[in-house]
Amino acid sequence: MFRHALRTMLEKEASIHVVGEAGDGEELLKIAAKTGVDVVCMDIGMPQMNGIEATRRLLAINPAIKVIGLSAFTDRDFVLDLLKAGASGYVTKAETGDELLRAIRSVRLNRTYLCPEIASTLTGALIDGSDGKSATPRIGPRERQVLQLVAEGNTSAEIAERLHVAFSTVEVHRRNIMRKLDLHNVAELTKYAIRNGITTSATNGS
Repeated sequence: MFRHALRTMLEKEASIHVVGEAGDGEELLKIAAKTGVDVVCMDIGMPQMNGIEATRRLLAINPAIKVIGLSAFTDRDFVLDLLKAGASGYVTKAETGDELLRAIRSVRLNRTYLCPEIASTLTGALIDGSDGKSATPRIGPRERQVLQLVAEGNTSAEIAERLHVAFSTVEVHRRNIMRKLDLHNVAELTKYAIRNGITTSATNGS
């Protein structure tokens, strides 16, 4: 549904011709090999081959292609990994629209483009320290939502339905939260959420 809406939006632009769409990294590489694609809007959370690996392989085949990250993931590590893989820009799905069109125009002029939310995330990381890491692990707004829902007893399938995202996207968020917070199961996630006031299930007692 998202790809259909995205394609409809892009096809309204006279300067843009959509040559294909793919549901995973392998399919993307096959399409790129058959078409004269100039710009690829790349999600990170794809099945079989994630967007970071797909970007590396795509640019190894054709370095002239411009890749724009277009993802629900706003975590600094994901953004930096995609940029290090060779992406020229990054726009969140929440900001798709004029931001994506600006990104496409910019990368075609060999410029790097980051939407405001991502630019703010990376600026904050630079302010925190030269390595982009702070003493307290940071989780993004969407990760915070997922953590709250996990702590309140929702399954990944239920969270996906409530947030209107794919089941696989929720699973990636959960793994990322556990990695960043160094937690290993739902019980630990729940305790963390209660201790930090993230879940409404927290009691007033100590």
